Amino acid sequence: MKKKFGAHLQKLRESKQMSLLEVSYNCSLDNSNISKIEQGKFNVTLRTMIELAKGLDIPPKKLLEFELE
Repeated sequence: MKKKFGAHLQKLRESKQMSLLEVSYNCSLDNSNISKIEQGKFNVTLRTMIELAKGLDIPPKKLLEFELE
């Protein structure tokens, strides 16, 4: 599930044509941590999801709009 979430996050970021650094400037997450999330190497908490949504300027629910299987 972490890998699928990460791939979805990366797709959202790329669709907005944002770099990892740009996302990190808009929230309180380090760009290296965002990269780890995209690679499925980081457990995401609710707080992290809120920060990612803020960084991407999207509603938090959009982060969960991906297939689990």
